[in-house]
Amino acid sequence: MTTEAGGSLQSLRRTNQERLLSLLLEDGPMHRARLARLAGVSRTTVSTIVTELIGRGLVLEREPPNDRTVDGRARDVLSVNPAAGAAAGLDFTLQDIHCHLTNLSGGPIADAGVSVPPGASRAERVSAGLALLEDLLHTSGHLRCGLIGVGVGVPGQVSPASGVVAASLPGQPWAGTNVAAEFGAHLDVPVFVENNTRLEAVAESMYGAGRDTAQLLYVGLSSGIGTGIFVGGALYRGASGGAGELGHMSVDIDGAACPCGNRGCLVQYAAVPAVLAALRPSLGPDVSLTDVLAATEAGDRACLGVLDDVGRLVGRVLANICNLLNPDRIVVGGELAHAGEVLLEPLRTALHRYAMAATREVEVVAATLELGARAGALGGAALVLRETPGIAAALLATA
Repeated sequence: MTTEAGGSLQSLRRTNQERLLSLLLEDGPMHRARLARLAGVSRTTVSTIVTELIGRGLVLEREPPNDRTVDGRARDVLSVNPAAGAAAGLDFTLQDIHCHLTNLSGGPIADAGVSVPPGASRAERVSAGLALLEDLLHTSGHLRCGLIGVGVGVPGQVSPASGVVAASLPGQPWAGTNVAAEFGAHLDVPVFVENNTRLEAVAESMYGAGRDTAQLLYVGLSSGIGTGIFVGGALYRGASGGAGELGHMSVDIDGAACPCGNRGCLVQYAAVPAVLAALRPSLGPDVSLTDVLAATEAGDRACLGVLDDVGRLVGRVLANICNLLNPDRIVVGGELAHAGEVLLEPLRTALHRYAMAATREVEVVAATLELGARAGALGGAALVLRETPGIAAALLATA
């Protein structure tokens, strides 16, 4: 009987610890009285548990600025100790791997990147990514046991049910792979796998141009064209993980065949390869996007014309998306976003022209974070903080 009572009390204390930690993680810093009210426990219980959590380095107690008294008494604010754990993001492009570590409040700890040959095998990429993660944990002074999860970004669409990367286009190094299982075999923490463009979108939604926007559409104009869709602040993936393939919407059913199996896809007219192909006659066979952007800034008429056409075409397609989803804001990222207003202004004009009156007043802005694998890695770490189940339990187990 005594053993059962002791076990029950211990279980209740652990439950209350998780509850209080979870509230602080979800709702942010707060006074003890509010924490007790939200948790549905007495202030005495909160004080007892908080004292334990402070002693274990999981909770901090600080005097809030400009809030010296509450009900005539000074009170300190409780918050989760950001240094109590870390989240990691790994993003893989064809040649680059980037890793980003954040603390529990999303603050940066460390990041770094490495390059791999375009023909590197899947096993080589996994090994290089794990080595990069281990190196960052070591150099930043964090232990593997303090890691709460890893978010991994790869090209292609990831099935929410199976975790397998779809073979939607030829030549994808991760096609047919359960990436979470590949990394999970080496890591004893939750592993989240997502399309790189969606991770760029997560990063922009938490730290960039999409902050404080619940209905958000992120558009990445790069070698491909993808989107990240947020509905009510939550990332929308679709039934099979295929949501957001804007680049493979047909804009000309009689157009050229696309490797995806469709015809006249937007990606064939508005992605980086299409822009370079359109400008080779005027800028030369070896023209790069850097050349295009420099020539655009210098006022080159051919560049201005091509980017105007791209902006108008993308804007027309986005008008249909606005009629369907009615976002508050559209964030345009990817390498082409560096063209700035030369691309964005015709995009806005076309969107306003073709969208319905009820959906056309959408804000269109450029992404503010660094592009590519670095943004994807930041988004991977942010995804861990957003979606890891039982962070409080994990912290209690490792503290």
